[in-house]
Amino acid sequence: MLARTMTIVESTAAYERWLSKFLEPIVADLKFKHESMRGDVFTFFRATFYFWAQLWPQLSAPVSQAPEVLAVGDAHVENFGTWRDQEGRLVWGVNDFDEAAILPYTNDLVRLAASAVLARANGDLGLAVPDILDALLLGYSAALAYGGSPFTIEERNEWLRKIALGGAREPGTYWAKFLKLKHWRGSIPKRAAELIADVPSDARLIRIVHRRSGAGSLGRPRLAGIYEWRGGYIAREAKARAPSAWTWANDGSVKDNATALPLIWKRAVRCQDPYLRVTRRWIVKRLGPDCSRIDLASLPKLRQETAMLRAMGWETANIHAGSANVAEIRRHLHHLDRNWLADASAAMVHAIRKAFREWQGH
Repeated sequence: MLARTMTIVESTAAYERWLSKFLEPIVADLKFKHESMRGDVFTFFRATFYFWAQLWPQLSAPVSQAPEVLAVGDAHVENFGTWRDQEGRLVWGVNDFDEAAILPYTNDLVRLAASAVLARANGDLGLAVPDILDALLLGYSAALAYGGSPFTIEERNEWLRKIALGGAREPGTYWAKFLKLKHWRGSIPKRAAELIADVPSDARLIRIVHRRSGAGSLGRPRLAGIYEWRGGYIAREAKARAPSAWTWANDGSVKDNATALPLIWKRAVRCQDPYLRVTRRWIVKRLGPDCSRIDLASLPKLRQETAMLRAMGWETANIHAGSANVAEIRRHLHHLDRNWLADASAAMVHAIRKAFREWQGH
């Protein structure tokens, strides 16, 4: 069981005050986020990486003070999706790097494991907890030993392609949902407008919309332009960027983590989306049926959960392999207690559930 110095209410208020130094939050979205956090513990978990980062130092030293890498930060089982690489191939992997930072490699594994345990309790995964942990560790360890390998799901990984391309990602369904979003009537920052408009010159703008997506980033300005171009739709999104909540929780320098996001894309073992960009204040990406996050609820009922979790562990190692100390990580991982992941994830899940109950009662 983990102790802490702030309640979840105090932590949320303090973090949001800090975040407002870097961007102007959308108040209605913050209210929506706060209400969504009451719904179920898995959503609460996804929305509160800042609180997780505060809890982290209280884990045992071998885990909390593990070798540091360029890490995802906000790793969880719904932070995976697909995109098209520069050769047009379909690729699967980590979808969101808003909280990318230099932090212990164990963070991504413990958070991924905790998310799977909570998703299981929510009815979204059917595996037993020991099987979840074994699958994640097996995938991660194997990828480190192999040197990593991207998940291009064309000729290889056909099973993952079938899982990834569910009904919600059928083009007609996807664009119909997108077109239901209302025109954004507020002001649009000049730089965001320029980034959204970086499309073929003969593309016709249909509308600029404000999107609510995910959980942790709710409240940040998130604007997208949908265009009609040569017989179909295309879209670009600009999401406001801020330093990782890890910086806030650990009293670190903003400057220290400012370059983590572009570096993690550059160095990780992955086939990057050529339309994914980062500027000082914005993260820009292409949106489309093949270029989006995958919700567990949208996956087919008949799915290979063990293989999927192994792939998530493997992809986490693909990210960490972009750091120079992979050999050190392998040695450290080898010397950890055999139950380290079970113990650490259980402690964090217990703390998250307790905070969730407090938030519901607030």
